[in-house]
Amino acid sequence: MSSVAWSGQGSAIILVARSAIAAVPIAELERLRTLAAAGADGAWVAYAFTEQGTPSLREVVLGLLGEPIDEMLFVPLLLPMEPAFAAWLTKTLQRWRAEHPGPWPQLRIGSGIGEGRAIADLLAEQIEAAREACPVSQPQKASAAGSLVPAQKRRVLVCAGGPCMAAGADVIWGHLRNEQARLGLREAGEGTMSARTSCLGPCNLAPVLQVWPEGTYYGGVDEAGIDRIIVSHLLCGEPVPELAYGATGKKQTLRPKAAVSDRPNPGAGPVRGEEGCSKP
Repeated sequence: MSSVAWSGQGSAIILVARSAIAAVPIAELERLRTLAAAGADGAWVAYAFTEQGTPSLREVVLGLLGEPIDEMLFVPLLLPMEPAFAAWLTKTLQRWRAEHPGPWPQLRIGSGIGEGRAIADLLAEQIEAAREACPVSQPQKASAAGSLVPAQKRRVLVCAGGPCMAAGADVIWGHLRNEQARLGLREAGEGTMSARTSCLGPCNLAPVLQVWPEGTYYGGVDEAGIDRIIVSHLLCGEPVPELAYGATGKKQTLRPKAAVSDRPNPGAGPVRGEEGCSKP
């Protein structure tokens, strides 16, 4: 739970940002959380990330289940506030609710800071700040330093095309990146790097990702699916057949969601796989 004072009842306010991993933007969000808490009349206030960053939105939302709150208020910190983002957030919350049956508080999504009454004053303040800022300096001489070619063997491509984004690719990408950092996947096993990409092709299997060098397509992936792919494919080189879709030459539809394996959680500590594959 947050360190912000909380009465243990009423509303939970969640400031929703896309991503941040550096200290400065996280400190900025911490300041915004403090400001929000000052006027929140004892409500619990947190920030969360839909993509890369800690805590993730999923972590915050699921962590609040069972707490004595009546509603969760989601405040998107985005400019512009894309209609697609609100639709995606709605679908994502509905999916989590279906995956975790039981009592839930009311879930409400704000319209975005661009719709606020104070936006004109905020813009005027920022225009004045730009007027008083130091001019951009002359360009410096380009560095002659070279670059290392990455040694990692594995690449995970996460589709960021329209259908995949609507199916929750943002949150899948964020979960993958957070796990990649937490588990040290760049160095673990044969090494893994990841990237978002434009359309990978099988849009009706969204959200889609592809793992190289095998070129394995995975469709309909959720956070639990990412965990399975990490343990089995990225660390042990064994694709997950329940989630994989091969090139059959025929149109395919999503299979019913397979039950999540009882393999160890990749975050549970050092374990040894059934076939001697080291997992963090």
